Amino acid sequence: MQQKNLLPEIGFLRVKEILKIFPIGKSTWWDGVKDGRFPKPVKLGERTTAWAIEDIKTLVESYKNQNGGKDASL
Repeated sequence: MQQKNLLPEIGFLRVKEILKIFPIGKSTWWDGVKDGRFPKPVKLGERTTAWAIEDIKTLVESYKNQNGGKDASL
């Protein structure tokens, strides 16, 4: 999860970019979204779904805090 510092301050990420930060499968990500472990997406268009960078940064920080300040794996 060291890539967090490379993220812009504002904007959106698609699932492909998120899975570079969180090395999990796409279906695992969507299951986490569905059950509330991961942030809810934003629809940017009819076939475009993304997540606010601020929400992903918050998620990264929460996993770091759960692991005593170290990068955490899901």
